[in-house]
Amino acid sequence: MGLVIIFMLVALLALYGAFSAIKNKNVPGIIFGVGAVAVFGWFAIMTIVHSGFPAAQ
Repeated sequence: MGLVIIFMLVALLALYGAFSAIKNKNVPGIIFGVGAVAVFGWFAIMTIVHSGFPAAQ
């Protein structure tokens, strides 16, 4: 589950970078930021959906 948390953090930071790139009108930054959000976010969400949250102890 730690890998999912790391990938979710990477997706959130990429989302921040994409918004920053939009503000600065940086086209390659927008493309790579949105692409990173799509890849890392999709992996994290689908892993949570497939494996579920870990059981509380």
